[in-house]
Formats: sequence, structure tokens, C-alpha cells
Amino acid sequence: MLPRNAMSLKLLMAFMYVSAIVNHVEGSYSGTNTGTYHDQMRRMALMKASHTIRNKDSTPQSYSTPTLYASAESRVHHVTEYGADPTGRSDSTEALQQAILHAFGSPLDGHLIKGVADLGGTQVHLDGGTYKISRPLLLPDTGGGNFMIHGGSLHASDDFPTDRHLIELRSPTTSLVYEDITLKDLMINSNFRGGGISIINSLRTTIDNCYISHFTSDGILIHGGHETYVRNSFIGQHINIGGDHREKDFSGIGINIIGNDNAITDVVIFSASIGIMVQGQANVFTGVHCYNKATGWGGTGIYIRAPGLTQTRILNSYFDFTGIVAEDPVELHISGSFFLGNAFISIKSLKGVACGITIVDNMFSGDYTGVPIVHLDQSNGRYFTTIDQIMVDRNVVRGMVHKSTVAKGSVWSNGTRWTVDFSHVLLFPNLIQNVQYTLQASESFPKHVLRNVSRNCVIVESDVPVSATLHVLVDQSMMGYV
Repeated sequence: MLPRNAMSLKLLMAFMYVSAIVNHVEGSYSGTNTGTYHDQMRRMALMKASHTIRNKDSTPQSYSTPTLYASAESRVHHVTEYGADPTGRSDSTEALQQAILHAFGSPLDGHLIKGVADLGGTQVHLDGGTYKISRPLLLPDTGGGNFMIHGGSLHASDDFPTDRHLIELRSPTTSLVYEDITLKDLMINSNFRGGGISIINSLRTTIDNCYISHFTSDGILIHGGHETYVRNSFIGQHINIGGDHREKDFSGIGINIIGNDNAITDVVIFSASIGIMVQGQANVFTGVHCYNKATGWGGTGIYIRAPGLTQTRILNSYFDFTGIVAEDPVELHISGSFFLGNAFISIKSLKGVACGITIVDNMFSGDYTGVPIVHLDQSNGRYFTTIDQIMVDRNVVRGMVHKSTVAKGSVWSNGTRWTVDFSHVLLFPNLIQNVQYTLQASESFPKHVLRNVSRNCVIVESDVPVSATLHVLVDQSMMGYV
């Protein structure tokens, strides 16, 4: 038996020994020896990950999601920790793809929409670097949601495939496998090797505060899916501030929408042949500024090529020397927008259909060369024959030809005939169906009648000569079939 004080000393020495071992182990995970605990966990996870890389052609590659065990590690995956080069000198495709793969590897025990795993707000953080990539960054085809890529720049390499986009959400089937994916605070340089971002068959995707340049196909392609929102972003094939000597050669499409129920808000498209191409229904555009390519050079701000129902709303936007083209529009609303530099709205006939159009409360400014604010394009010989519920009214015009479906006019005459000519202002030629008139005579009460409204001229005659003023209101907006 040891004395009590000797026993206490022995226990104290044993406790200090155990503490030293624990501190040594903890130090090895705190970065003092072999790296952080999270680094080791990631390396272990990446060793488990398997994937198939495609050759450098247009065949998409597929990735299988790694199996990870539950841990307390952060859901923010910093790409520099995977070996990505933030200087952009070396190719970082593999490192970025591994970071994405790892992020999809630890979903929560839950789903968003059926079949879409909840990734719990997982992020791939680009750490403010610029990364060169030689093939598209793909999300695993197993799908997932509640995920973000943000905070840096992507630059296509000189051998990047010209028929692809730098970031692609490509569902392997027509099923929706991605939901609540956010691409934010990104600068994307396509290096004239294809497009910027491709969103295909995805649900509730957000592109926020992105700058996309040097594309040859689409800055952003939205195909199928539902409710993609693009906001607070800048898109241009060439980086400029207008007046570019290359403008006549601008090509590509800033945003190409082939789908329904999408929203573009507070977006500037500063160089492209077409700012926004619309091939779908129920899309809305608010606060868009298009000066992508002047109409005089063959450019279009927004081109609506939606089959059947258009159902497009364009609100509070700015068309800067480039306007709007709508093919056979059915349910099209344009209001609160500013058209500068002879920018105008063209309604183009393919099958002769124009229905449910409201163009109201806009401002137009031109150079007094006789450009109408709304133009009917019947150049292919297919005249509009189905016209219903068209309202072009309450627009403020300076330096351009005012066109409307509602007009008022007055004329004084001393005789038996009064004529008010509306051909210079009414949108549709030779088409008046509703007339209200008053013949104001101060000395007598003659009999009078509406004689003719052909060629948009209203003619009223009286039975006896009289000094009178004719006041007329005409309306083309509710006409039915002709």
C-alpha cells in the first residue's frame, strides 16, 4: 500500500498523460499536424466517389453520387480545398466537379417534390476565384434540391466544346430531378466557345446576380421545367457600354426561353442578336433593359415566338434602340415601358391572328423620321384576318408616328358633309366597327346620318346645309372576327 499522498501523485500523473494524448489527437484534426478534420473526411468521401468522364466531345458525362455517412461536417464545400486553382492558370474542371459531387452526397432524410432529395442548403463556394474549365459542370443525374453554387468566376478553356454551356442542369429524362437550385454571384465567361448556363427540366431554379459574357449560342437557356427566375443580372456577348463598332455582327441570344411560367426581373442585356427569345407561355418580364443590337442592324430586344397562346407580360422595361417582335400574339400585355431611338413593337402575321393584345401607358421617343410605334408586319402576304380584343391606347409619343386602336377627332364645315380621317392613327387599316359621333349645330336641327367608315374615314351627311362641328370617337379594340 502506498501512502495517501503518493497515491494522489500517481493519479495526477496518469491524468496528465491521458490529457496529453487527447490534446495530440485533437491537434491532428485542428490543422496543427495532418490537416483539418473536414479535409480528411472529404478525402475519404472522394475516395469512395466513382464517376465516368466523357471524352472531349458533345456527349454528356454522368456522375454517380458518393455514399457518405452522417457527420457533423459543414455543408459549405470550398472548391480550393478540392484542389481547384483560383488563379485560372490550370484546369479546375475535375476539382469543381468533385466538390459538386461531394455536395450531393449527403442529403437529409427528406424530399422536396417527390423524388428530389433535400440537400439541406448545401453550397459549393468558389472562394472568389477564377477557374478555367474544359467541359460543362454537371449536377449528378440522381438529382437533388436546396443547393447553391456561388461566389466566383468560371472561364471556358480554348478547347471547351462549342455546343455546350459552362453550367448545365440536364435531367437525364423528362422527369424533374432538380428543385430549388440557386446559381448566385457568378461571372461566367464562355470564351466564345458556346453558352453560359443551361437549365433543362428543372423546377424553381434561381439565377441571381450573375454576369454572363462571350457566348456564341445562349447566355442562358431555359428549356422545359417550371418557374426559373433570372434576376439582377447582366448578359452580353461582347462587353461594352453601347456604340460598339462590332454591333452589326452581334449574334446569339441573351436568354432563350423554351418553356412556361418563368420570370426575368431587373436584367440588362447589352449585346446579342436577340435579347430574349420567348417560345412558351405565361412568362413575365419586368425591369428588363435591352440594348443588345439596334433594330437598324437587325436586332430584336424581345422576340415572342410562342405557338398558340402567347400569354406574355412585359412590364416597366426599357427598349433602347431595339424593340419587340411578336408572331401571331394571343394574350400579350406591354405596359409602363420606355422605347428609345425609334424602337417599336412589331406584330408579325404568320397565320393572320392577333387577339387579346394590350399596349398601354408606354413612352416612345424617336428622331421624327416617320417610324410608327406599333407596326403590322404582313410582308409575307398573310394579312390579319382574326382580330379580337386589341387595345393600343394611352401611350405618350414624341418623334414617332402615334398608332392606336382608339381615336377622337373633330372637324368644322358649312355644308352637308363632314369627314374625319383616322387613317394616320388607327392601327388596323380600313377597319372601324364602333363609332360614336355628335353633330354640333348652333342655328338649326338638321337630319343627319353616318354614311361611311371605309378606309378609316368617318363621313356624316345632313339633309340641309348647316354650319356645324362633327365630333367623332372610333374604336377598333373590340371587333370579333372579320
